[in-house]
Amino acid sequence: MNDTAFFAKGSTVRSTIDFVRSARGDEGVTRMLEAMPSNARALAETATPTDEIEYDHLLALWDAADSEMAPHDPLWMEHAGAYSIGLGGASMYGGILRKKDPTEFLTQSVSLFRLYYHPGDMVVVEHAPGRAVLRLVGFDAHSPLFCQRQVGGLAKALKIAGGELPSARHVRCALEGDAFCEWELIWSVSDHPHRDTPATGLELR
Repeated sequence: MNDTAFFAKGSTVRSTIDFVRSARGDEGVTRMLEAMPSNARALAETATPTDEIEYDHLLALWDAADSEMAPHDPLWMEHAGAYSIGLGGASMYGGILRKKDPTEFLTQSVSLFRLYYHPGDMVVVEHAPGRAVLRLVGFDAHSPLFCQRQVGGLAKALKIAGGELPSARHVRCALEGDAFCEWELIWSVSDHPHRDTPATGLELR
């Protein structure tokens, strides 16, 4: 996998910039962009949501955003993941996210992960009522920021899919010596899910 090229959709760039702007204003976005290498900055300033970009350029943006955001919000990347799915994700991929319950969302044939990143996938390796474990395969995260982003994004996706009190935990991490990155998802389902609850990162109440 060392020679494999990894890519992301431009929507990951746009949602990161929009989140930093919502939290730190235009001045924060300017500081973030100025901290980036020139080639990655040029891409960040021009990428459209449907562009395919090199993952390394996205990581450069995330590193600069982390310098701007982390001193004020240590969980910012989890919040940014929820923000991305709750706004752009729900708009572009509503048919994939809005299901009768999280089980239908998790077991559908279309992969939400592959709409944002490639190669690789996030696959269900354990499944029981109200609980699932997802494993990242064929994609190298390279940064804990990726892993943190998935925590918030997955919890928000479960909420949109009808899960009550959804939570996501990053329980195994390849960057810390585990064989895989895995996320444990837990939720309950009611007859009247409230799908517009704002994201709070690790757990959406």
